Amino acid sequence: MRPHSLPIQLGRISGAFNLIGVFQLITAITGTKGSRLRRAAAVSVTAGAVLAAGAFAAAPAQAVTTPSIVAKGGYVMNNANGSTLFTKAADTKRSTGSTTKIMTAKVVLAQSNLNLDKKVTIQKAYSDYVVANNASQAHLIVGDKVTVRQLLYGLMLPSGCDAAYALADTYGSGTTRAARVKSFIGKMNKAASDLHLTNTHFDSFDGIGNGNNYSTPRDLTKIASSAMKNANFRAIVKTKSYTAKTITRTGSTRTMAAWKNTNGLLSSYSGTIGVKTGSGPEAGYCLVFAATRGGKTVIGTVLSSTSIPNREADAKKLMNYGFAKLG
Repeated sequence: MRPHSLPIQLGRISGAFNLIGVFQLITAITGTKGSRLRRAAAVSVTAGAVLAAGAFAAAPAQAVTTPSIVAKGGYVMNNANGSTLFTKAADTKRSTGSTTKIMTAKVVLAQSNLNLDKKVTIQKAYSDYVVANNASQAHLIVGDKVTVRQLLYGLMLPSGCDAAYALADTYGSGTTRAARVKSFIGKMNKAASDLHLTNTHFDSFDGIGNGNNYSTPRDLTKIASSAMKNANFRAIVKTKSYTAKTITRTGSTRTMAAWKNTNGLLSSYSGTIGVKTGSGPEAGYCLVFAATRGGKTVIGTVLSSTSIPNREADAKKLMNYGFAKLG
C-alpha cells in the first residue's frame, strides 16, 4: 500500500516552529511500518525542529567597546537625565582655557531684565588686554557701540577675550573697572556653587587664568548642560558664522568681518549643536561638545588633548559611544 502523501509545513509562530505538518506525516507512516517507526520518526523530526529553531534565534547584541581618547580627561552624559555614559579622569581638576567662556555667557544670560539690544561702547582697555595677552579676539574697534547680543556671538564664536572683557565690565558691579571685573567673576563662581560643583573655580572671565582657574570634565559638562537650557545660548553656540554691524563713533554703520565658530564639529559631525573650544599652554586643547541624533542628546567634555584634530577626534569617538549606549 502506498503511503499517504502529505505536505510538511514548517512555519514560525511567536518564535516556535509549527510541527503540525510534521506529525501529520508521522501519523501517515503508521500504514507502512507501525508504531515503532512512528516513535522514532517523531524523535528525529522534533530534534531537527529544535535545532532549526536555534539556528533562527537572534544573535545577542555585541557590547559597545569603550573608546580610547588622547585627552587626559573626558566625560559624556545623557543630557536628558544627567546619567553618566563615559568617564576618564572626569573629576581631576584641570585648566579649562576658553571653555571658561561658557560660564561667562551663562552669567550674562541669567541677568534679570536682560536687554540683548543694549549697546556697549568698546573701551581701549579691552583692546590693550588682548594685545598684552596675545589672546583670541573678536577684533572689536575702540569707540564702536556693540550690542550685548553681538558681544555674546563675539565671545562664543571667535572666542573673543575682548568681548569677554566688555561683558564682565558691563555686568559686574562697582565703581572701577577692576571692581566690576572682580564682581563678575564672583558671579561666575556663585553660579558654579549653585550647580553644586565642588571641583570648579574661576579667577578670570575668559580662561586666561591667574593660577586658580580650573574645572573638571564632569563639572564643565554640567555647566554646559545648564547653559544649553537657555534658547539664546543654544542659538549662539550652533551658529557657524556671524556678521555683526556695529555703530562707529561718528554714528555710521560698520560691517565687521564675519566671526567664524572655532568648533569644527559643527561642520564635521552630523547633529552637533555646540558648544565651545578652548586652548592654551596650560590647558592644552579642550572641547565641550553636544549633539542630538534621533531625539537623543549627548553632551560632554575633553580636557588637555594634544591638538585641534585630536580633540575633535576624541569628541567624535565619545559621541558615537554615547549614542551607541543610548541605543
